[in-house]
Amino acid sequence: MRLFSPVAEFLVSTGMLEFSEWELICVAPSFLSFIEGGHTGTRRTLNLLRNRDFRQLFFADTISQFGSQVSQLALPLVAILALHASTIDVGLLLAAQNAGFVVSLPAGAWVDRMRCRPVMITSDIACAIALGSIPAAWWAGTLTIFQLYLCSLIAGVGTVFFNVAYQSYLPRLLARDQLIEGNAQLEVVRNISLVSGPTAAGGIISAVGAPFSVAVDAASFICSALFVTRIHHREAKADRPKSRLSREIAEGVQLVLGNRSLRGIAISSGTYNLFSSVVLTMLLVLFARDLRMSPAFIGLVFSVTAIGALAGALATRTITHTIGYGPTIWLSLAVTTPFGLLLPLATRGWSLWMAIAGYAIIWFGTTVYNIAQVSFRQALTPVPLLGRMNASIRFLAWGTMLLGNLMGGILGQIIGVRAAIWFGSIGLVTCFLPALFSPLRTTRELPAMIPDVDTA
Repeated sequence: MRLFSPVAEFLVSTGMLEFSEWELICVAPSFLSFIEGGHTGTRRTLNLLRNRDFRQLFFADTISQFGSQVSQLALPLVAILALHASTIDVGLLLAAQNAGFVVSLPAGAWVDRMRCRPVMITSDIACAIALGSIPAAWWAGTLTIFQLYLCSLIAGVGTVFFNVAYQSYLPRLLARDQLIEGNAQLEVVRNISLVSGPTAAGGIISAVGAPFSVAVDAASFICSALFVTRIHHREAKADRPKSRLSREIAEGVQLVLGNRSLRGIAISSGTYNLFSSVVLTMLLVLFARDLRMSPAFIGLVFSVTAIGALAGALATRTITHTIGYGPTIWLSLAVTTPFGLLLPLATRGWSLWMAIAGYAIIWFGTTVYNIAQVSFRQALTPVPLLGRMNASIRFLAWGTMLLGNLMGGILGQIIGVRAAIWFGSIGLVTCFLPALFSPLRTTRELPAMIPDVDTA
């Protein structure tokens, strides 16, 4: 039986791409199908995929992203449908998933003291154990909402450590001029999983139930850890005196708040994540409880909206080359977030599909924003400070997701689900302003790296 098409087999046979037996079995067929699909960046993708270590990180991320789509849909549905949780309970559950960002600041300092590869492996294993306990407890008849809170918190903390480590690791695997393409390819993977993952997740949940479907994500973290172990690059341990952890945390915060561009990115991201979390928390309740959609249909809805994210990942290079990095960062939000005002109008029928189209446009803009701003941050920050910079950004920008989830649950209980979605959608329209009123407004090229600070 042929594993690939003739084009794919030619690439492998001629050595343009070299896959091990493990890679061939796990993810190479789906990836080669993707690169044969007419994507204009195919040549650049192949160049990056010749880098064996980047390929292992790429494959680890691919498997983990697809698995995570299952639990991201399954965990709230376990609470709503299996445990009959209240609106506030759902908000608390999603807040627990995002509470890991509270440890972002010490995570960044710890990652800068350690090698990134072991941090990523340990994080994957911790997430696998936590999520694997949920179907086991359901089978034993002992699952409670409090276990969902705890497991979500552990998985959230593990995800923070993995993400801080991999964003600090990537500039060590790729040349500076490859960062935008490397981030774009990882974002493409994320958005392909956003397109296909929710539909598959909805089908799995409908077939085996939400609690047992979480095991798929647990298995994906194990596979991700196996691929990370295959990365050959070994970092030298940080050659600098150990300073107090509080001082290292302060250095990361000072770097972000002291640089006008990084500060604008952090505040814009935080504003977006605050209001988008209000919206997402209540959308899940609206779909599952008020509109009585099946898990399979909810998964299909999120897959359709994620097409916008995939399109954004593929379009980012063209957009940044046309208008520049800084304008891309703020315009991507300014142009697309007003379409969120369609979301609270969703009912069964044509208004639902109008809302889905609006959400897809928002995801397009958010993806373009994410790729551009992450690449900008990585180019600007000295390597010894990457972990603390990434962690500080995540704490300041992503920590607001916790507040958004709690706010969504409380507002949904007090003023109603649709009114809470209106509140979040209106707030989204303002999120581009901090980036606009910063040097990003006119910065077209990737910045020069700022001078390193004395960390002794």
